[in-house]
Amino acid sequence: MLKLAKYLKGYRFMTVAGPLFKLVEAVFELIIPLVVAYIVDTAIPAGQTGNFKGLIVGGVIILALGVLGLAFALTAQFFASRASLGFGTNLRRDLYAHINSFSYAELDKFSTASLITRLTADVNQTQQAVAMFIRLVLRAPFIATGAVVMAMLIDVKLSSIFVIAALLIALALFLIMRFTIPSYKGVQDKLDDVTRLTRENLSGARVVRAFDAEEREKTVFGNASESLAKASIKVSSVSALLNPLTYSVLNVAVIALLYFGGKTVYYGNLTQGEIIALVNYMTQILNALIVFANLLVTFTKASASAARINEVFDVSPSMREGAGAIPDKTAPAVSLENVSFTYSGASSPSVENVNLTIPRGAVVGILGGTGSGKSTLVNLISRLYDVTDGAVKIFGNDVRDYENAQLRSTFGVVPQKAVLFQGSVRDNVKWGNENASDEEIIKALKISQSYDFVFAKKNGLDEEISQGGKNLSGGQRQRLTIARALVSEPDILILDDSSSALDFATDAKLRKSLDELRKPEGLTLIAVSQRASSVMYSDIIVVMDDGKIEAVGSHDELMKSSQIYREIYSSQNKEDI
Repeated sequence: MLKLAKYLKGYRFMTVAGPLFKLVEAVFELIIPLVVAYIVDTAIPAGQTGNFKGLIVGGVIILALGVLGLAFALTAQFFASRASLGFGTNLRRDLYAHINSFSYAELDKFSTASLITRLTADVNQTQQAVAMFIRLVLRAPFIATGAVVMAMLIDVKLSSIFVIAALLIALALFLIMRFTIPSYKGVQDKLDDVTRLTRENLSGARVVRAFDAEEREKTVFGNASESLAKASIKVSSVSALLNPLTYSVLNVAVIALLYFGGKTVYYGNLTQGEIIALVNYMTQILNALIVFANLLVTFTKASASAARINEVFDVSPSMREGAGAIPDKTAPAVSLENVSFTYSGASSPSVENVNLTIPRGAVVGILGGTGSGKSTLVNLISRLYDVTDGAVKIFGNDVRDYENAQLRSTFGVVPQKAVLFQGSVRDNVKWGNENASDEEIIKALKISQSYDFVFAKKNGLDEEISQGGKNLSGGQRQRLTIARALVSEPDILILDDSSSALDFATDAKLRKSLDELRKPEGLTLIAVSQRASSVMYSDIIVVMDDGKIEAVGSHDELMKSSQIYREIYSSQNKEDI
């Protein structure tokens, strides 16, 4: 938690003033038993009619202390609420920004479900701990300590009961915390599993129903929920021992206090009012230690959550933004020099010793079997990953020398999975260029073969797209993602198997439109595809196998020189065999 204290910046005064206000309220609370003792011993003495003036004065003092204590407590509560909410907002914003600074390599280290849990449940837990800290960190121990001190001022011998009770409760707290601190982290990990299963089943609901797997998924989710419940119950049952243990020890202490105190009153060494004051102080200790126990439980949970949050902050982005470079438009658009790349934790490279030069304005098709390294190669070109060895050069400069914004404006990337966001068609296409006019959007829609189906809908560009584009077909989603990339007017367009859901006629129209676009504007097109027919008209066809370039050439050249290309082409075009 100490690492996260910097997120209280802007709320330092409230963080300091809040506990001080609670401290003053605690002082008022410690004075009340003394006033009660005064009333019992002087205002209503035994065997007499009573001193009503003293009773009224004592009552007014208690009322005043209560009102003032309430005012200070409410002020402290206000400070605690503002500071904790500000802390949570600052932490959540920085954590989200830090996650967004990750490259694909860092994102591979955490599951999406885990990051969601850390951004929500874990941040909320630390936020709650801050509120509890401000309200109770000084008050609870001060009340417990102050009550013991006040008891000693009344009678040192009887106050030993307070000390023994406090030591026994402290021992119980230590033993319970020792078990629960590591256990709460395990509970949060199991919550990650439940979040992951929830996300997978909701996003893949159609697949679940298509394979009639509802009952199986219910069982899997039920098992994960049961595992979470068992872990939570186990750690909560241990934490729940705090209150009964505290009550048991304090109640035994009260019995001992009444027994020995009664004897002391009998022999005339203490008054009845002082015994009542001691019992009140014992009750205050009881309440303070219960609050302190709950505070420790909250801090135990928060420490586990803070550790998970710090685990994300401790991961530094492996990609460093370049200082900026001036593109040389006379140089090749892309140059790969002895490029190799190995995924974290992988035993062998996914791309190995690749050399390739792509001239500006060329159409390049990348073909190969599943797992041959096609997508990895284009991810390295656009610097979604950094190469392990070698260098990727864009217009004569190492890709690592460019500023991120400069690099992103150079590329238009259409990923393998078509991802759209909730909002209108216009909003989704504007992801490529937030300043794009409707004319520019319509141009991109026409090139991507999206214009007809978009304007066939009632609202045209204002047509709402549901989350993930669920109200569109696979081919429509792919075409909109292509339009989104085109509206940014990139120098290099990368299509990572992004026309797989298109029929052959639409695919041919798309290739023709892109071919017309590249001639006057010098667009360099790199297309990854499983279809030989989608790349056979490319200027350069790159055939990959097992992370290496097996052959490079035109369709006619590869039909003569590459066995892998012939096999792929023949398997998809049997009528030409």
